[in-house]
Amino acid sequence: MSEMTRDDILKHLRERILAFATSRGSREVAEDVVQDVLMVLHEKYPQVTSLTELVPLSFQILRYKMLDLHRKTLRRGEYLQESIDERPVADCEDDPSVQAEQKERVEHLIEALHQLGERCRMLFQLKLEGHTFPEIQRILGERSINTIYTWDSRCRKQLLMLMGGQWDALSWPKPSNDTSEEHES
Repeated sequence: MSEMTRDDILKHLRERILAFATSRGSREVAEDVVQDVLMVLHEKYPQVTSLTELVPLSFQILRYKMLDLHRKTLRRGEYLQESIDERPVADCEDDPSVQAEQKERVEHLIEALHQLGERCRMLFQLKLEGHTFPEIQRILGERSINTIYTWDSRCRKQLLMLMGGQWDALSWPKPSNDTSEEHES
């Protein structure tokens, strides 16, 4: 039987190294590690041609590569990571009930704003446009900024009362268009 060449030895050795590396981790990672081992053998040890020398050398390189991979994976925190494929994609939109509550809250706020006086509506409009209190003072032509602060406080209190005393939907007063039910009972 003729003697095997270095390439033939490396082909058979690759299968043994791959089997060992796969037993320690996933197939994809093992393929990468084995490829690294063969690159090191090819680049740094071209003079080693004997099977009795290549086997221990390749397994020693494999151990170093696997330890290096383990340290790198541990350092990056990859052991604790979950696969993105196993996680459901998050729905960025709110729950329909939350959307309905928010729509109702906005409608109630608009209704309450329409019940305010002209000065309060103007003050809220200027604040929503991003004007500062000194700018609002100039726009409204007031001499004292404290007057603007007082108006703001009173308007917010009035709006809060129109909203039912709290900003959340649970405290809103129930609309009552028909007062005949109260008189019947």
